[in-house]
Amino acid sequence: MAWRANLSRNLKELRVLFSPSSAESAATRSFIEKNYTDLKTHNPKLPILIREATSIQPQLWARYDLGVERGIRLEGLTEEQISKALEDLVKVGASLKS
Repeated sequence: MAWRANLSRNLKELRVLFSPSSAESAATRSFIEKNYTDLKTHNPKLPILIREATSIQPQLWARYDLGVERGIRLEGLTEEQISKALEDLVKVGASLKS
């Protein structure tokens, strides 16, 4: 999981959107509860924005250099799949820099 330390090298901002009570957002809520501290410890200056809103589909958004953004819908994904989606967004950031 060395990629977790590279978040701040490859991203300018990470946003997680989910519903505080819907079943569709349960895995996303659990992922945040279990991983936020570790992500923030490895990337203390990276803005990690957690946005809760009723009736919203769970989503993960990454902002890169020059205002480029990529988003992934998280409904139906497990915590492991959400972690993989975040890793993929970090890889996109690395590829944009090269």
